[in-house]
Amino acid sequence: MTVHGDTRVDNYFWLRDRQDPATIAYLEAENAYTKEKLQHTESLQATLYAEMLGRIQQTDLSVPVKRDDYFYYTRTEEGKQYAIHCRKKGASPEEILLDGNVLAEGHKYFRLGTFIASPNHRLLAYSVDFEGDEKYTVRVKNLDTGGLFADEIPNTSSSLEWAADNATFFYITLDEALRPYKVFRHALGVNEDALIYHEPDERFTVDLSSTRSRAYIFININSSLTSEIRYLPKDRPRADFRILLPRVFETEYDATHRGDSFFIRTNDGAKGFRVVEAPVADPSKANWKEIIPGRDGITIESVTAFTDYLVTEERHRGLTQIYIRDMSTGAQHSVEFPEPVYTAELGANAEFNTNLLRFHYTSLVTPASIYDYNMETHQRELKKQQQVLGGYDPQQYQSERIYAGDVPISLVYKKGFVRDGRAPMLLYGYGSYGISIDPSFSSDRLSLLDRGFVCAIAHIRGGMDLGKPWHEAGRLLQKKNTFTDFVACAEKLIAEEYTSPPRLAIMGRSAGGLLMGAVVNLRPDLFSAVIGGVPFVDSLNTALDASLPLTVGEYEEFGDPSKPEFYAYMKAYAPYENVTAQAYPAMLVTAGLNDPRVSYWEPAKWVAKLRALKTNDRPLLLKTNMGSGHFGSSGRYEYLKETAIEYAFLLDVLC
Repeated sequence: MTVHGDTRVDNYFWLRDRQDPATIAYLEAENAYTKEKLQHTESLQATLYAEMLGRIQQTDLSVPVKRDDYFYYTRTEEGKQYAIHCRKKGASPEEILLDGNVLAEGHKYFRLGTFIASPNHRLLAYSVDFEGDEKYTVRVKNLDTGGLFADEIPNTSSSLEWAADNATFFYITLDEALRPYKVFRHALGVNEDALIYHEPDERFTVDLSSTRSRAYIFININSSLTSEIRYLPKDRPRADFRILLPRVFETEYDATHRGDSFFIRTNDGAKGFRVVEAPVADPSKANWKEIIPGRDGITIESVTAFTDYLVTEERHRGLTQIYIRDMSTGAQHSVEFPEPVYTAELGANAEFNTNLLRFHYTSLVTPASIYDYNMETHQRELKKQQQVLGGYDPQQYQSERIYAGDVPISLVYKKGFVRDGRAPMLLYGYGSYGISIDPSFSSDRLSLLDRGFVCAIAHIRGGMDLGKPWHEAGRLLQKKNTFTDFVACAEKLIAEEYTSPPRLAIMGRSAGGLLMGAVVNLRPDLFSAVIGGVPFVDSLNTALDASLPLTVGEYEEFGDPSKPEFYAYMKAYAPYENVTAQAYPAMLVTAGLNDPRVSYWEPAKWVAKLRALKTNDRPLLLKTNMGSGHFGSSGRYEYLKETAIEYAFLLDVLC
């Protein structure tokens, strides 16, 4: 291949052809090799699986979400892979709306997409994916009779919204690159659907949402850097959507509705966002009234309106705060949290006219907790905390936050841990798309902590862990900061004797797999083991092929290599391009044959090149799930088995 006068040879390009029997045979041979090389860990895998399963309340119930007179919830039953979706009304008996186990019968993979009852609660629109390719098929169920309508819509995203008439809904279809790009209006029982909106710019995707006030449907049109919303009254489904604010390059916004106003969160005039009030009749910039100004060092991550309150989630020094403003008095207060390092976020708040705010709270030692917070009295009620069976005691574990320069590192370990460099460690990273990796609890992780591991998260640039500027400093022509930040975190942890290179393992998935591939090329001497989950490692070649899913949309994150400057920069760090003859850590690499986000051939090609060039005999294993996509196996028990394999690999290499 010759691009910008630069010629490269790709010896493993042939692996892109999944129709070639040789490709499937190759992947199956790699799977057989992985199984053989891990055979001696099967007893350990079984032990780990039993431990992780033994901590889970297998028959369980979610906290019900109130919507009008109904309480919607899910429950699980021991031995069953999927959730059962239910509701109750008053003292009436439970209604089972959908049983994922029944829907999944006869399929290797099952994922539920949209799940949304009509405004009168008599119909249910839902969608299913049986391949892992994220193409969902929409069905509609009559909740009075239990029967299905004949309406069936394939090739949709998992986004759908009902109009107020209970007979019309809007949905989105995918283009050939699996980009959500067209919005249609569907009337029950009508064969021909009306095209409402088509987004031709391949950088943008579309999704649908409804305001909590239930007054408007939004078409949200977004690229990595730019936003546009079109809105429609829910009671006028055949009217035209109006543009809330026309798109302006590198201006992002979203909105919530209350009364005669939209409350708009925007980075127009504030790098960390601000909130303005705009009249629904004419929300143009000339009519804005600033409600919450932008502030240095703070990023406003969301704004949510209720009848009497405005709620914002704001990030300061890596931690999310929840602020509540009383709209009648203007008084503002924040929700207090007990730990120095934690994760807090809004939960399912389906009601608009309420003084109760639901939020989720967790930390590296506190199991996932759901609270209802009274915005008037400031009192909170714990509705549920994740049960961890087997006698989990959070007092036996400790979390802390340290810094590698300006980069935060969150740590958790069992008390009694001694910093002498001998402890095994698993260091996790992501660092792309402005996604924050906040510290949260994992009952699975206890199987490592109880064996003496330290587990850590590197909050590197490219994510939004320290706000919007943190993301900006780790994308496009500053993307290498993501990788050098991670290396700096590893060096800090080694220097402080939390671990040492022979005992340090690292893990990343998807764009975090890009991170894994880049850092092992840069500093293979720092790491002993790597888990690369569906890793985005053939990033340059993928970015050069605009026909692949997500490629064009990622130009704003990684750059467009059709431009020489970006081509040269991306080539300098792309993991596949930079594999060289050197000693690499032990690696377990996973792929999904039906993955639309990171094509299976990226990890397959990377492993092939590593196998040809690496100079040591440390394990190099590729495990391709032949019946799933980006998110691995869909059943909860199968997921635990995959985790047990990964943990057994780490324990085998490090211990």
